[in-house]
Amino acid sequence: MRVERFAVVVFAFHEVENVPTVLREIHAWLRAKGPGHELIFVDDGSTDGTLAAAREVLAGDPHATAFSLGANRGIGGALKAGVTSATAPWVTFLPCDGQIPPGELDVLLAEAERSDSDVVFSVYRDRDDGLLRKVFSAGVRGMIRAVHGVTMRSDGPYLFRRELFSARELAPDSFFLNFEFPIRAMQRRVRSSVVTIECVPRRAGQSKSAGWRTVYRVGRDLLDLKRRQLRGR
Repeated sequence: MRVERFAVVVFAFHEVENVPTVLREIHAWLRAKGPGHELIFVDDGSTDGTLAAAREVLAGDPHATAFSLGANRGIGGALKAGVTSATAPWVTFLPCDGQIPPGELDVLLAEAERSDSDVVFSVYRDRDDGLLRKVFSAGVRGMIRAVHGVTMRSDGPYLFRRELFSARELAPDSFFLNFEFPIRAMQRRVRSSVVTIECVPRRAGQSKSAGWRTVYRVGRDLLDLKRRQLRGR
């Protein structure tokens, strides 16, 4: 199975330092894949010039667009907006922090064609974000097994058929959406596979998705997802 056409959703919040280099690299990688692929840049309500910098990088490309959500909604809100804007049958995504080199998406694309999967998840090779991040990751995986009965192997971007992604069903605007979509896919036994990719230190700035407050929110959202599923939502 060949992935003929796909969209890359790039999301950013206060990443004006990274956009000129990171987005340019993503854009160059995508254009080298051939015509027709889409690049959708979603600014998650930044106030530091992130959107203007993105529009400068993407100027003149009819298959690239950049827009702002107007207010900070979160990674989930940005991803839902990007997927909703996409027309390509396949979608993947990247943060605009430089931690995932765009060439790593080739690993996901190759796996989709090799395995005939409808979703390709990714895990990181030798990522070292410190003890807090390791504890956070282990705790979240344990909660997912306990509450939803699935073992999740998904750290980074995933490649998926756009028809499988329902913005109406996926309620969270927060970071939790990156857990909810894989949980729902595995519970439905969607054809999936997992690949290992590289993750490097972010180019500039600080992560906005780590911390004990995030752990608390993810635990709360896991229980909320269970309640929604019990109500048939």
